[in-house]
Amino acid sequence: MLELIDFILHIDAHLAEFLADYGIWFYAIVFLIIFVETGLVVMPFLPGDSLLFATGMLAAQYSESLNIWLVIGLMLIAAILGDALNYTIGRDFGNRMLNLKIFGKKPIKPEHIEKTHEFYAKYGSKTIVIARFVPIVRTLAPFVAGIGKMEYKTFFKYNVIGGIVWVVGLTLAGFFLGNIPIIKDNFSKVVLIIIVLSVLPIIYSFIKEKFFTKKA
Repeated sequence: MLELIDFILHIDAHLAEFLADYGIWFYAIVFLIIFVETGLVVMPFLPGDSLLFATGMLAAQYSESLNIWLVIGLMLIAAILGDALNYTIGRDFGNRMLNLKIFGKKPIKPEHIEKTHEFYAKYGSKTIVIARFVPIVRTLAPFVAGIGKMEYKTFFKYNVIGGIVWVVGLTLAGFFLGNIPIIKDNFSKVVLIIIVLSVLPIIYSFIKEKFFTKKA
């Protein structure tokens, strides 16, 4: 767990090492991370937002070896295919997976599923787009959509829209902002800010429900 936290907080340095060590295979590495994080419901802890931002930042620094548009295209395909896989898993195996136990523990936490259901209750099909920017919910939203048998045509539309906004927006933000000295020199703090901003909707929803919703 500590290794994962270190990887997320210093993802810019780790990605730079991947690029130096593996060259063109760097594209495959970031593709797989995004695909697994969005496509496998049991892997919501992998970096998403920070990975996109850091990859954009790296593309600005090493433009001669990392093409920003190629990496955006590959990560966009990974994000769309990942959500599509997650939807299919939820549709075909979802209810059985909710009761699955590994070493006596459920890999899919009921409270995370409940929170995702709350997102759907509030935002409807647009949850697929909004969830792209919310850790954990991002991975669970397509899975829950599959369980709920959302019409695939509707799901696919929001999947593509959400993928474009998420991947293109955050990667280009890293590309254009990542080389600003205050951001480049304090990247771990920037990652924490990104994480906090990502979970604000959940925090706001919890506070509103806990303290401001009148009980019947």
